[in-house]
Amino acid sequence: MSGFPGRRAGLIQRIADSNPAYAAIAMIIVSGVADLRAPVRAETISSALSRAYGSNPDLNQQRAAGRASDEGVSRAVSGYRPQLSATASYGYNQINGVLSGATVKGPSYPTTAGVTLTQNVFNGFQTLNSVRQAESNVLQSRETIRNTEQNTLQNGATAYMNVLRDTAILDLNKNNITVLEEQLRQTRDRFKVGEVTRTDVAQAESSLATARSNYFTAQSNLENSIAVYRQIIGVQPSRLEAARPIDALLPRALPEAVSLALSEHPAIQAALHNVDVAAAQVKINEAQLYPTVNLVGNFENNTEYSGVPSNHFWNGSILGQLSVPIYSGGATFALVRQSKELLSQAQLQADIQRDSVRASVVSSWGQLESAKAVIRSSQAAVKSAEIALDGVREEARVGQRTTLDVLIAQQTLLSARVNLVSAQRDRVVASYAVMAAVGQLSAANLSLDVVQYNPMIHYTQVRDKWFGLRTPDGR
Repeated sequence: MSGFPGRRAGLIQRIADSNPAYAAIAMIIVSGVADLRAPVRAETISSALSRAYGSNPDLNQQRAAGRASDEGVSRAVSGYRPQLSATASYGYNQINGVLSGATVKGPSYPTTAGVTLTQNVFNGFQTLNSVRQAESNVLQSRETIRNTEQNTLQNGATAYMNVLRDTAILDLNKNNITVLEEQLRQTRDRFKVGEVTRTDVAQAESSLATARSNYFTAQSNLENSIAVYRQIIGVQPSRLEAARPIDALLPRALPEAVSLALSEHPAIQAALHNVDVAAAQVKINEAQLYPTVNLVGNFENNTEYSGVPSNHFWNGSILGQLSVPIYSGGATFALVRQSKELLSQAQLQADIQRDSVRASVVSSWGQLESAKAVIRSSQAAVKSAEIALDGVREEARVGQRTTLDVLIAQQTLLSARVNLVSAQRDRVVASYAVMAAVGQLSAANLSLDVVQYNPMIHYTQVRDKWFGLRTPDGR
């Protein structure tokens, strides 16, 4: 490709004038992504992340897991409610004998029906601690959803920028092939008139073959990036617009970023809620050593009792039941000790999570600062390589440079441009990585045009639900 049409070149120039750091990305938009044969309407990084927020299967399955955790509270709360059961029996009986001086003989059909109502009065606070544990599980699941949302948005931003980068690199390699083809033609013409040797022609042919190989490699990389984009975003990439870093949403300094991450990162919050879950489990297991008090009401109606046709009675009772555990072979004590060790493990895991988040913040912050510096260096390298290539070409025309010198200069310029495109991609991706590392990467903070998922809606719908098989969303 020898150059852009006038309209495309004008668009590149306008973007480059507004922000020189995005000149290479401008090339991606107006040239490379057009090769995807996409609709005319452009896709922004915000619209792509909005798609991922609503349709990404990993995020949606985690939301479903959160709704399942809500039902755990409903199950725990049921321990406060009475338990009602009914029994009934009907059968055939043949009797032949003497009962109270009277002969009883013949078939009978004994029937029994009854209901039992059981209300727990005291169970060592198992129900209370079970409810607290279930609520901690719900809070943990919400933080896991928030962490999955962060990962999905970060992966979506990375996939978006990878498509932009790989499209630009493919376009640069395509342009390089065009330049080297012209270089080979000129070298062959000069060989015919004796200005260069066969070695110069071979060097030009080798460079062209290498450029074509690099083009196919870049094409493969782009196809892989498109596949990952489709997996995360849910649709094929269309004409992708340039994306800018989200520096305005980031903390001003690294210490502030670390402090924010340690207090708000969802992975740390989920680990702390897991500590609460483990602590509640210790109390639940200890409650098995306490006595249990139940209030039991029973009503039973019997017809033809014991096979005697004239026997009929009903019975109703209300009883208080006390059950005191004395010794269970040591199993309960072992269970309590085990749950205490699991609590210690959960506390250590929370400490590990804090250290992991801190390291992630420092690492991503360093990558962001590095990407900023690399962009400045790459811009200078591209400018210098362009000047050097022009000079080498002029010197080669008057015999002061060889064909190999021109080819090396051309390859140096290509590498500098590829490095600039990669650095601009890294700059945007690193800004999203920092925001995720501090626990603030969310659809709300990015102001995405989506309907926010609210886990409280389902929780309030099912927490005090007494009966019903259908879930609130109809499934």
